[in-house]
Amino acid sequence: MQDGIVIIPTYNEIENIETIIRAVFSLPKKFHVLIVDDNSPDGTSAKVKELQTVFPDSLFLEKRKGKAGLGTAYVHGFKWSMQHHYEYIFEMDADFSHNPQDLEKLYNACRDGAGMAIGSRYLTGVNVVNWPLNRVLMSYFASIYVKMITGMKIHDATAGFICYRREVLETIQLDKIKFTGYAFQIEMKYRTFINNFKITEVPIIFTDRTKGESKMSNAIIKEAIFGVIMLRVRKIFNRL
Repeated sequence: MQDGIVIIPTYNEIENIETIIRAVFSLPKKFHVLIVDDNSPDGTSAKVKELQTVFPDSLFLEKRKGKAGLGTAYVHGFKWSMQHHYEYIFEMDADFSHNPQDLEKLYNACRDGAGMAIGSRYLTGVNVVNWPLNRVLMSYFASIYVKMITGMKIHDATAGFICYRREVLETIQLDKIKFTGYAFQIEMKYRTFINNFKITEVPIIFTDRTKGESKMSNAIIKEAIFGVIMLRVRKIFNRL
């Protein structure tokens, strides 16, 4: 059995799903893949089921009843992966904004002692391709804001390309995760941080999607802004 599994949450990713799955399976380091699909009306899950006949022992599908948010999709995937005894559990987008070739770098960072390895857009400058300037600035300064509020020395606090060691996910009480969008990514890092696991950032180049539609919304941005303050307050009152 492989020791690493890549969780890819999907909603209407029919244009990307086959290509991203085949890209992961073409890597020299072998990973399993778990698709968590929120009942995409475009046929994403049907394509995954078709591909399961090609990759029967390494491609898995969890189909949920409806669109319930990125954070809950990952928590669903984390629990499934722990039940199936994977040691290294990854978050990755379906749209190629995260390069599958970087998976092994994250894997190596966790194998070498990190509890969490983050694919960081801002560790060595601003490594973002095809984003408008306002989106880059919002993301970059969001990480500075998170650093000021939480005390975490992380350059890319909203990153969603991550490898976890199993013990981290076993420790941070997944049922208590509150947020679903950018704030979910921040909360996962903060819970890892306050539980004293080593966090390592690995430089990557982030390339915006060329196919399909972004799931970003004003509600997700608002959640992140106020969620950071809520996390800090809950920590002060020992509610985390």
